[in-house]
Amino acid sequence: MSGHSKWSSIKRKKGAQDAKRAKIFTRLVKEIIISAREGGGDPGANPRLRLAVSNAKNANMPNSNIDRAIKRGTGEIEGANYESLTYEGYGQNGVAILVETLTDNKIRTVSEVRHMFSKYGGNMAESGSVSWIFEQKGLIELADADLDEDEVMMASLDAGAEDVENNDGFFSIFTPYNNLHIVHKNLEEAGYNIEKAEFIQVPKNTVNADDVAEKLFKLIDNLEDLDDVQKVYANFELSDEVLKRVTQD
Repeated sequence: MSGHSKWSSIKRKKGAQDAKRAKIFTRLVKEIIISAREGGGDPGANPRLRLAVSNAKNANMPNSNIDRAIKRGTGEIEGANYESLTYEGYGQNGVAILVETLTDNKIRTVSEVRHMFSKYGGNMAESGSVSWIFEQKGLIELADADLDEDEVMMASLDAGAEDVENNDGFFSIFTPYNNLHIVHKNLEEAGYNIEKAEFIQVPKNTVNADDVAEKLFKLIDNLEDLDDVQKVYANFELSDEVLKRVTQD
């Protein structure tokens, strides 16, 4: 699972992930709305909504925004009706790419996603073409250089996690898909400050992208910048030399 945590580390260092607060809030609000719509407006009885609210609070979203998003999801106040759609495609070197979206206009969204693939050297694929390469996992992120790696490892495994990776004090804790909420709760009760918790797609195999890293990142970055896009996943790997170069650009 190192491919995912390395990509997270790259985006943190480059400042490419959620660089604008308004975009952070837009994505979080959409997740709260659809979580409340599908599982009800009580975070105590809706684990997905509880995670969405926790992530929103960690991003310093005002409580009024959170409450309004929940009410939009439950239908107490009017708002856009979002639909969850995933698009598949290929980047340079045949790198598999998954694009998760929440949209109120799927015609607009598919057009924008297709345009970005075409403009930056990739191509869209039929449904199911690359999704089999990925498997769903839970991810919990801790960012505290003062944490002891062995203690985090033991606490995470005791809480029900599968694996823990440490990249310069940035801990990625991977969980089975169905156990994310349990591990999240157990770590909170153990006193850890969780930066983010989410469901992710982890590649089962990877493709080397050393020779196309800059072009591939441009494609992924522009896909992520689309308003309707929530997350982008890709099954690439980089050598340490290239990884160091791109994080310093």
